[in-house]
Amino acid sequence: MRISVILAHPDKESLNHAIASAAVEQLEMNGHSVSFHDLYAENFGPLLVSKEIPKDAVLPEPVKCHCEEVRQANGIIVIHPNWWGQPPAVLKGWIDRVIRPGIAYEFLEGDAGEGIPKGLLKAEAAVVFNTSNTLPEREQQVFGDPLETIWRNCIFGLCGVGNFHRRTFSTVVTSSESERREWLEEERTLIDRVFPKAERTT
Repeated sequence: MRISVILAHPDKESLNHAIASAAVEQLEMNGHSVSFHDLYAENFGPLLVSKEIPKDAVLPEPVKCHCEEVRQANGIIVIHPNWWGQPPAVLKGWIDRVIRPGIAYEFLEGDAGEGIPKGLLKAEAAVVFNTSNTLPEREQQVFGDPLETIWRNCIFGLCGVGNFHRRTFSTVVTSSESERREWLEEERTLIDRVFPKAERTT
């Protein structure tokens, strides 16, 4: 399987980077082809400009590359911190520029854009790993866990990926080394379940 892995965190010593490294390693151990992007390291431009909005727009090469990888991906993994109940700005910009009409969704003939779009992504599954400094109970009771709605319903559900999994690791700021190791093992177990070892052909 082709798996696209997207990371959005500026600190290379962060738990997010450890999660991304473990994800790529586990996917490759399972025999999958991995496309990995560290959006901060690549200095991905987050601003969607007006000329990119049309469905048939000529896209800059980096954006075009991301679009093709997502279009062809059999699975997608996204890793980012919970910042104000949202993804970091660079990842929000990636969504704006890459999860676009003609790539991830389309409107049916005669629909001017006011209706319900048809999802185009062929990915069989999507996984989102988040880190947070908010206790899970407070995240649910006070904030309503907006990231769950964003990723499950507004993005992957709309774009045709119904097999969705999300795991938030918290609270990071008070976590111990042993807790982090346990989280990374939990991550690998989830990846094994969603993207198991590829069958080898002879």
